[in-house]
Amino acid sequence: MAEQQEAKVNIDGVEYLIKDLSDEAKGQLQSLQFVESELARLKAQVAITSTAKIAYQAGLKAALPEA
Repeated sequence: MAEQQEAKVNIDGVEYLIKDLSDEAKGQLQSLQFVESELARLKAQVAITSTAKIAYQAGLKAALPEA
């Protein structure tokens, strides 16, 4: 039967068991994880918005009268 692995976090090359962290450290870790996921979400939004910008620019150029 496979053993259940305890949750760990690696900080600067050192592994820590999450259960052994202080409440303050757990709170900081949770905040860091939230910020990292928010950054990933925002990067995806930038990619989507940049793609839309390119499409709108192309649409505008196509709609302009010939010079």
